[in-house]
Amino acid sequence: MAQHTIAQIREEFQAASLQTLPAFVCAYETDSRAGVQKLVAQAKNQIQKIEAERARVYQMGKYERQYAQYTYICGVDEAGRGPLAGPVVAGAVVLPKDCEILYINDSKKLSAELREQLFDVIMEQAVAAGVGVVSQERIDEVNILNATYEAMREAINNLGIIPDILLNDAVTIPDMPMRQVPIIKGDAKSSSIAAASILAKVTRDHMMEAYDRMYPGYGFAAHKGYGTKEHMQAVREKGPCEIHRRSFLKFLDK
Repeated sequence: MAQHTIAQIREEFQAASLQTLPAFVCAYETDSRAGVQKLVAQAKNQIQKIEAERARVYQMGKYERQYAQYTYICGVDEAGRGPLAGPVVAGAVVLPKDCEILYINDSKKLSAELREQLFDVIMEQAVAAGVGVVSQERIDEVNILNATYEAMREAINNLGIIPDILLNDAVTIPDMPMRQVPIIKGDAKSSSIAAASILAKVTRDHMMEAYDRMYPGYGFAAHKGYGTKEHMQAVREKGPCEIHRRSFLKFLDK
C-alpha cells in the first residue's frame, strides 16, 4: 500500500474531528517523517486541550449532579442589568442529565462568535428553554432589581414545563413555588446557569443590534446600551431616545 504524502496527511489532520483525532495519532505516530511528526504533535496537543476542557465542563456540572434527584433542573440568569438603555432579559434553561457542551461558560467570558455558536447548541440540546424580557419603561417604574425578577419569572414561565428546582445566579426570585439555590458567580460554576446566561445575552444583543438600526447615532450595536464614554456623549448631544432608561441617566444632571 502506497505511503500517504505529507500533504495528504495534513488534509486528513485538518479534517479530523474531536472523535477521530485519537485514531489519527495512532495511525501516524510511528511515521518517522518530520512533517508527519509535527502533525502528530499538533493532534496530541489538541487532544490534551479537549481533555482539559472536558474536565472543566464536568466540574461545571457539579451542582447538577448534587441535585440529580430532581427531574427538571433549571438554570436562571439575566443580561442587561447595568446598561443605560434597552430591556433586561432573562434566560431559563433545563439541560439533559449528564449534558456535555464544550466551551460553555459565563457569557461574559466568551467571544460574540462563540456565544452565537453555543446558543445554537444549547437550543438544540436543551430539554426546555425560555426567555423573559422586561422593558426600560418597566425598569424605570419598579427599579432594575424587581424588573430582573419579573424577567426571570417570565423566562421560567416560558419554559413550557414546570422545573423542580432553580439554580440561580446569586439571587432568590420572589414568588416562586419551587426550591431555589442561589449560587454566587453561578454562571461560571453551573452549566445550566451558564446556558441561561448565554441565552439571555445573545437574545439581548440581537435586540440591541435591531435598536441600533431604529435609533442610529447612539452606537447600540457596539456597546449594547452600556454606559461607555461614547454612548454617554451621544446622549448628551442627541438627548435620550425611546429605549433609554430615564432612571439610569443621572449623569445628565451633573
